[in-house]
Amino acid sequence: MDSEFISPTSHSSTDFDEDRHVMFLQMAYQLLPSEYQREEINRLTLAYFVVSGLHILGAGDRIDKEAVIDWVLSLRAHPKKEDEQNSGQFYGFHGSRSSQFQPDDNAVWIPNSSHLASTYCALAILKTVGYDLSLLDSESILKSMRNLQQLDGSFMPIHTGAERDLRFIFCAAAISSILENWSGMDREKAKEYILNCQSYDGGFGLIPGSESHGGGTYCAVASLRLMGFIDDDVLSSCASSCIRDVPLLLDWCLQRQAPNGGFQGRPNKLSDTCYAFWVGSVLRILGGHEFCNKKALRQFLLTCQSKYGGFSKFPGQLPDLYHSYYGIAAFSLMEEPGLTPICVELGITDVGAVGL
Repeated sequence: MDSEFISPTSHSSTDFDEDRHVMFLQMAYQLLPSEYQREEINRLTLAYFVVSGLHILGAGDRIDKEAVIDWVLSLRAHPKKEDEQNSGQFYGFHGSRSSQFQPDDNAVWIPNSSHLASTYCALAILKTVGYDLSLLDSESILKSMRNLQQLDGSFMPIHTGAERDLRFIFCAAAISSILENWSGMDREKAKEYILNCQSYDGGFGLIPGSESHGGGTYCAVASLRLMGFIDDDVLSSCASSCIRDVPLLLDWCLQRQAPNGGFQGRPNKLSDTCYAFWVGSVLRILGGHEFCNKKALRQFLLTCQSKYGGFSKFPGQLPDLYHSYYGIAAFSLMEEPGLTPICVELGITDVGAVGL
């Protein structure tokens, strides 16, 4: 096998290759590679990476916004009767067309397979492309979302039989923030659960008592920020912050920058492209981003930049949509010239900045 194919990022580059990244995402917008066939149930999430990524790159005009809006809205789950909103089911968005139907010959409609993460991605796409969210029946989303919150403040992503952790509190907080309506969750209970996830080392695990993790820490801090529990200048008001020890949390985040410049998700793990966003965003929210080595981080990310466009998880691997999006978002976070600013708490472009 050609060694150049094995190491698609082997070319040396000191520049963020914006044009190639646009082509990479535009290709995925037009036709997903066959490797993504097994990700059919997550098609809405993949679309979020593509649409939001193109907007960060200033190439939002490469997509048909009306077609995207129509497709996203077609994945909405609707209660047939008003009293069904209190049935315990969730009426958000399905992750794909196939998840709307039972896998049998009759293709029976199942309105309760909608998912919190898919709903977050759907609303993120709609907000990014400029859809008027006041046209959306948000009441059924928020009223049924309350059914997913548990007594300890955590959220399940679907109405039954699912795991509970900080990822889904973040989805609920992001959904509420985008819709500008917090009636769908009890913020105080959610805050209590989040704070119970903070570990002895300052970081946050996905569930209480678990190891601190870059993704979990982002979900915790971004959720607290969206819910209004973290002020703009958190460093100057640490004493009044709901987070137990902000300096310890900052120290944990800064220690995640490895000698090669990249960020790791946990101690003793390899640097990974996506944590440049997850951990970098926490530092930005807490006002500690100036303390990381941006030059070294940029150099690491460029080693993960593929000559075919996009970013890989580690240097020398093929690019994928997940790491491509968060690699591009990380460059926006570092204020790369020409990129649209990103709202780190929501994980989408700062829509107000692009005048949609």
